[in-house]
Amino acid sequence: MTRSDLVEELAARFDQLTQRDAELAVKTILDAAGDALVRGQRIEIRGFGSFSVTRRPPRLGRNPRSGEAVQIPAKRVPHFKPGKALREDVDRDTAAQLCAAPKAAEPTTA
Repeated sequence: MTRSDLVEELAARFDQLTQRDAELAVKTILDAAGDALVRGQRIEIRGFGSFSVTRRPPRLGRNPRSGEAVQIPAKRVPHFKPGKALREDVDRDTAAQLCAAPKAAEPTTA
C-alpha cells in the first residue's frame, strides 16, 4: 500500500472527507511520526505496533569491489516492532493462504 492508496482508502471510508482533506490528514500524521522519530521519541500505536530509533555502533566493513577495509560510522536507524494483534492477523492470513493454495501435482514414475 502506498501513501496515495492510504489517502484513497481514508477518503472512501469517510464520506465527509474530501480527497484533499484525507491527503492532509495522512501527511500530518506521517510528518508528526517522522518528527518524533527524529527527536528520538518512541511511537506506539496499540494493536498495530511501535516505532523506535535504535543506534548502530561504528564498525569495520569491506568494500565489495576492492575488498578494502572501510570504517562505517555509528548511525541511528528507525525500527518497527509489530504489535501482538497485527502479528496474529498476518500469521492467520498467511496460514489461510497456505491452506487454500492448490497442491502441486506429484511426479509420477513409470
